[in-house]
Order: sequence, then C-alpha cells, then structure tokens
Amino acid sequence: MIVPSLQFAARTLRSADKRHLAKFVWNFGVKGVRSVNLFKKRLRQGIHFPPFLYLSILNSCNLRCQGCWVDVDKPQVKIDLEQLNTLVNDAKAHGNSFFGILGGEPFMHPELLDFLAQHPDCFFQVFTNGQLITEKKAEQLRQIGNATPLVSIEGTELVANERRGGKDVLNRTLRGLDNCLRARLLTGVATSLCQTNIDDLLTEKWLRSLIDRGVHYAWYHTYRPVGPQIHEELALTPEQARRVRQFVVDMRVKLPLGIIDAYYDGEGRALCPMATGISHHISPTGAVEPCPILQFATENIRDRGIYETLTQSQFLKDFRETAARHTRGCIVLERPDLVKELAEKHGARDTTLRQTAMTEIESMTPRNSQWLPTGEEIPEKHPVYRWAKRIWFNDFGVYQNLDASAAPRAHSRPTEPAGAPR
Repeated sequence: MIVPSLQFAARTLRSADKRHLAKFVWNFGVKGVRSVNLFKKRLRQGIHFPPFLYLSILNSCNLRCQGCWVDVDKPQVKIDLEQLNTLVNDAKAHGNSFFGILGGEPFMHPELLDFLAQHPDCFFQVFTNGQLITEKKAEQLRQIGNATPLVSIEGTELVANERRGGKDVLNRTLRGLDNCLRARLLTGVATSLCQTNIDDLLTEKWLRSLIDRGVHYAWYHTYRPVGPQIHEELALTPEQARRVRQFVVDMRVKLPLGIIDAYYDGEGRALCPMATGISHHISPTGAVEPCPILQFATENIRDRGIYETLTQSQFLKDFRETAARHTRGCIVLERPDLVKELAEKHGARDTTLRQTAMTEIESMTPRNSQWLPTGEEIPEKHPVYRWAKRIWFNDFGVYQNLDASAAPRAHSRPTEPAGAPR
C-alpha cells in the first residue's frame, strides 16, 4: 500500500499546476484540518457550526438526470455574488476555508468565476457535469487556482444518455474533463452508483482508465431515490451497498488514485455528515437545509448571518439529534416518517420551487442506506485513511444514544428489483 501512495503523490506533483496544488494543500489541507479542530472545540462548548458548507448556487442545468431533486425545469433562481460573498466571509470569520459548490450546473451561474476569484484564501470543490468547461474556462480556473472540478460520469455512452436525459452525454462530459486535465487542474470524477451503471463503473478497469487519463481522485456516491421522480428501480440493494464499501477499501490500497467517501469512519461504521454536524446545505433560494436531499427549512441566508443561523437553529439541532438517535445511515431513506414529523413539528417550509416535497416524503417507502449491520462493518485497510478518519472524519460521538432497535427494517435484505442487472 506504500507504493501506490507514493505513485499517487508523484503523479499528482507531475500533473497538477504547482500554484494550484499549493493552494489545495494550504487552503483545504492545513486550514481544513484547523477548521475541523475548531469544530471539535465548539462541540465541547455545545456549539454546532459545520467546518464544511455545501452551496447549491442555482437550480438551472443543461441536463435532466433521472432522480434529480433540483428544480432544473423551473425558471432560474440563484444566489447572487453579493449574497455568496457575505455567506463565505461570515463562515471564514469562524475558521472555514472549504466549500462545496453544487447546482443545478454551477457553470451556468454567470458569476461563478468572479465568486471564486474573490476568495483566494479558500478552496472550492465544484460538482459539475463538465459539459460547459471549455478550454478557456479551464484556463481561467487554473489562473484563479482555488477550485477543483469534480466531474460527474454516470455510465457508458448509452447508460449516460439514459441517466442524464441528453444526447452524446459521455463524450461532451469527457471533453470538459480533458480540458481540466490539460489545464493541470486537480480534477476528480464522481459517480452516483445505481442498477444501470454499477457493473461498468465499480471496477478496477474503470478506475485504471481514469488514472491513464490523468484523473487525480474519484468519488463514489450511491443513488438516492428521492425527489419528484424517484426511480426506485435504480436503487442499490443492501448487498450492493456492501460491495461498494468493500471495493473502495480494497482499491485504496491498490491504486495510485485518491478515492473519497463521506459515509464511513475508519472502522467502517456508517455515519451521516448531517447528523454529525460536519456539513449542512444552502439551497438556490438561500434556504438553510440539513442536507441537499432534505428540502425543508426554517431559516434563510437572507434573514441573518450563516454562523448565527446554524448555531441557533432549533430545526437543524432537532434534525441532527433525531437522526443520530435512530440510524447511522440516511434518515431520509430509512425513516421518511421522521422527516415528515420534524418538518411539521417546526413548521418548516418546503424549499422546492415545485412545492411537492411533503407529498414526495409521504410517498416514500423506507429502504436501506449505507448502514451495515453490526459485525459486518468493513474497516479501512489503508493506514493513512484510517488515521485521518480517526482524527478528522468520524462520528464525533453523536451516535452514543442510538436506539439499537432502529436498524432491522433498513437491513432486511429486500430482494433485488425486477429487471436489475446481475
């Protein structure tokens, strides 16, 4: 496992712009560790302010993906530059330096690059389909130097067209990906694993093809059946979720590639970033939500500063504590009844433009998420990942009051959906 790590470091040093890489090491690495340490210090004082914030800066997108929960077909709503700057400056004043940028498609926001340029002391991860990243935009990103594009690839050519509701989707995305790599940007590829792509993309062959292309890191999500068009048939079974976890752990010690996950600690125990309080989400309307798929809120960034909002919100506090009492997995997937109960208890607003979030929650069937049964956890093999997670990415003790009876329904091993590839 030492050799792949050295190969990865050498490959990154050779292929990434040195100034860009230095900003990543300082703004995300050194300052990111500091922000987590400040987070842990605040927790000891009973103050919850996440070290990482995810900002959906607009709802518009050029694609129409299956299972998307963002109102991409509605008139454009966005957080403008002044509001973005106010939010980030407030968070920076309390030690934050890393922000995830989502949409819709972030590159459709007319002020995205201006926003990035105004915060050279931060680092941003931009979740994108890559199709709007021209050579010129990639070069602008290199000059600004503080953002890593995370390009979403959802399958082979036919699957990508079906999953993302477009034509020639894969080739157009790969052009954007290659523009980033030629500009020597630290670049990742994200995949939402589902029934139609897991056999193609959860493979060593696929990851090696990314390495050969020059990609620096990969991030596997699992498909979450939420939103107005759930597409339950795409959801992974518990056995497939376990397969994903095992694959990630195995590939980390084998390949010279960074592989991210956000749902397990170093011992292989599941966690939810929202429940632990390590991250929360801002919607395109400015709504302060527990996470991107929980589209209810009682506060908005236009009401008051983000630090005051997050540290004083009873809605977010109740969501974190309720989730941590009932599951180490995803409260939306496993306990939609609790989501409804909390939204009604706090009089939370539906933050969607379509105004059907409650109906969608009421129609959901409880299902498994990332939580593996006790005794079946898959610990990290790579010593660096294991060490880093123990210190900076764990459950921070929030699950100590977890109801042991909460798990069986989520782990009942439902049969695979009809027609699922095997």
